[in-house]
Amino acid sequence: MSDLVVVLPGILGSTLRDRDGMVWEVSGRAALRAVLSLGRSLRRLTLPQGIGDEHPGDGIEPVGLMADLHVVPGIWTPLKGYDRVTKRLNSLGYTVEKGNLLLFAYDWRLSNRYNGALLARRVDEALDRLGPDAKVTFVCHSMGGLVARWCIEQCGMAERTAKLITMGTPYRGAATALEQLVNGVRKGLGPLAVDLTGFARSLPSLHQLLPEYACIESPNGLVKTTETTLPEVDTKMVADAMTFHGALSDSFADRTYAILGGKQPTATTAKIADGKVTCSRTFEGDELYGDATVPMVGAARKGLALSSNTLHRVTEQHTSLQDNAAVLDMVESFLTSKPIVPRNVTMTEPQVSVPDLVLVGEDLEVTVELRDTTARAVKVALLDENGKQVEARVPAISEAMSVKFGELAPGAYYVQVSGTAVGAPVVPVTSAVLVADCPAV
Repeated sequence: MSDLVVVLPGILGSTLRDRDGMVWEVSGRAALRAVLSLGRSLRRLTLPQGIGDEHPGDGIEPVGLMADLHVVPGIWTPLKGYDRVTKRLNSLGYTVEKGNLLLFAYDWRLSNRYNGALLARRVDEALDRLGPDAKVTFVCHSMGGLVARWCIEQCGMAERTAKLITMGTPYRGAATALEQLVNGVRKGLGPLAVDLTGFARSLPSLHQLLPEYACIESPNGLVKTTETTLPEVDTKMVADAMTFHGALSDSFADRTYAILGGKQPTATTAKIADGKVTCSRTFEGDELYGDATVPMVGAARKGLALSSNTLHRVTEQHTSLQDNAAVLDMVESFLTSKPIVPRNVTMTEPQVSVPDLVLVGEDLEVTVELRDTTARAVKVALLDENGKQVEARVPAISEAMSVKFGELAPGAYYVQVSGTAVGAPVVPVTSAVLVADCPAV
């Protein structure tokens, strides 16, 4: 077993504060209120132009890992918190109190280079306390894997690192970041939309989530973000983000364990027209899927075939990877080298599409697709933020069907698609959504 385990959350996954108090903090009961109140904090959180890899000196500092649902609509996918992965590590004997578990909160607004260098210093200090031969294993969700890669490959931590375990890390970026940066925030959010667009475009971290792979349609085939002009996006920030990706290599590949969410409809390529981006689920004519946020082609290191047996797939959405039992079984297996068999077995794997946010008065529309299987019934359940079922449908699906939930009160919800009591087993897939009444901010 590793001497030290470090948990890194993804973008939005750390709480932030300044000298006046918390400026980004959320709990399940306050998810919606936290999002709307963020609109009042954007002046403090928006970064200055040309920040690069520096800290703005604005007094904002990270505090801890998000424990529950967190989201900023238009920035990234709604995500569950990190309590469950922490508890699993506690069960293996890794605790903050013992000094062999580090929950690395970081300012997710900033460049991954900045946070990677900060991580290296923190890990060095923790390892020195454990002994000169101590080594670290990184357990990372989403963008946290990029922070850890920079730390390992560019900050001299390779010799002190035993393993890198990632869950849903966009190794080569995600088309959804391209859509968010070019198009801005979902229309219909009033003053919140304008503020969030400017905020998003100030973040080096979000630019470093842009696809590194060729993903934009052109008359000559797919091209990279640096080979065309992205409307409304800072060209220097895009070029710098691609330089960041270019500096990462395969030097630590033999000790890297990548867990990927799969079989979910996922934005993979993009078309630019009239100053806007429209995303497509296909790549060179094939639908490769992904975790509904990170496409399969962006979830593997450069030069690694998607058929590689070093990629470990679980049918789940980006929202819930760090909370998924099968994923946590894999993490435990990689960490301890015990032959633990993940809970997921060969079953029907639904593809689920759920919006990140809807407004009060709108229907919440859930689309479920079943590919390469016979028609069967599935359970589509709407759960409140505490996991209590609010409503459920049991439609019989042959290929694709939409289920609508209406008259929803403002708040945070989960949509879970699973099997019924009878029939072939279905892999459960969980998504998060906010219902907002959008008061003035």
